Amino acid sequence: MLRIGVLISGSGRTLQNFIDLIARRELDATIAVVISSLAKVKGVDRARAAGLPVEIVRVKDHPDVDEFSRRVVEALERHDVQLACQAGWTAYWRIPRRWMGRVMNIHPALLPKYGGKGFYGHHVHEAVLASGDTESGCTVHFANNEYDAGPIILQRRCPVLPGDTPEALADRVFEQELLAYPEAIRLFAAGKARMPQEATKPQCSETTKG
Repeated sequence: MLRIGVLISGSGRTLQNFIDLIARRELDATIAVVISSLAKVKGVDRARAAGLPVEIVRVKDHPDVDEFSRRVVEALERHDVQLACQAGWTAYWRIPRRWMGRVMNIHPALLPKYGGKGFYGHHVHEAVLASGDTESGCTVHFANNEYDAGPIILQRRCPVLPGDTPEALADRVFEQELLAYPEAIRLFAAGKARMPQEATKPQCSETTKG
C-alpha cells in the first residue's frame, strides 16, 4: 500500500477527498502524514479528526528557504512517505534530487496555460474568464523547482459557461480535481506515472505553488 504525505496550507478539501476515498477502499493508499505550512487552518482539523499524524512546518519559523525545505523533507522521511502530494500547499520549498519524481501537485488550469508565479486559486479562474476561454480544467503534474513546470501526468477538462463567476468556475474545476488527483496517485502506484529521467535534475528556482 502506497504511503502518501499530504502537504496543505488551507481548508484541506483535497485531503478530505483522499480520506473519504481510502475509507471507501477506492484509493489503495495510506496517509502517512499531513504536513501543514500553517497551524490554524481547517485542513489540520480535518487531519486530526481522521486520526492522522500532523506535522506543522511554518515558513515564519524557518524563513530561510533551505532550512524550511529541510524540515519538510525530514517530516516526509520520518513517516516513510513514498509519494508527497501537494494539496492546496502555498509554501515555497526546494525539492532535493532524491525526491524528484516523488512530489505531485495539482493546478486548477490546463497547463501550460495559466501557470507560473502568481497563478494560484482565484487568480487562475479570473484569468481564464478574462481570456474568454470556453474550456478550463485541472492538471496533475510532477513538481520540480520551477513554478508549475514539471511533467504533466494527466488533465481533466470542464466547460466555461456564459455568466460564470470565478467562484462558479472554481467549483466546476474542483469537481474534476476530485477525480484527477486520485487517478494520478493510482497511476504512480501502478508504475505507470514516472518523471522522465532528464526532468529529475533539480532547478535553482523555487518550487510550484500548490
